[in-house]
Amino acid sequence: DGLSAVPQAEYDAWGKPQKLAFLLNAYNAFTVDLILTEYPKIKSIRDLGSLLSSPWKKKFFSLLGKQRSLDDVEHGMIRAAGAFDDPRIHMAANCASVGCPALRDEAYAGDRLDAQLDDAVARFLSDRSRNRINPQTGRLEVSKIFDWYGKDFAARAGSVEKWLAKYAD
Repeated sequence: DGLSAVPQAEYDAWGKPQKLAFLLNAYNAFTVDLILTEYPKIKSIRDLGSLLSSPWKKKFFSLLGKQRSLDDVEHGMIRAAGAFDDPRIHMAANCASVGCPALRDEAYAGDRLDAQLDDAVARFLSDRSRNRINPQTGRLEVSKIFDWYGKDFAARAGSVEKWLAKYAD
């Protein structure tokens, strides 16, 4: 209710870090809210959709005065060209599926957002169930997130590989 109560004019007055933190928190909170509508009857967020409808496209909450879906927030607001252009968001927005990054145990905050996003990247990349070097082949195996959103990483660093190299130790 608190997220839904924020008016567009208040949001518009915030700086970019505050806006992005708000949208990430909204995405994560409304994802959890959606899951809880049918928990414990469901095993996956995908169980909330059908062949013709995706749970991420369902308009089930109000944000900034409009009915929205999770896709509206992620793709229409957070990933909109020129809005934030930060691929680290893919380690911060939790889509409630096994391949997604873990849900952070604190809200994102505009004054700490850069450090929080860097921490989210470090945590996600160190998750060996999603990102690892295959010892047999010596090849890097990474989350499908890097396939699905490869253009976001390439736009920031030139390629997914170059983006990953920035975070390699």
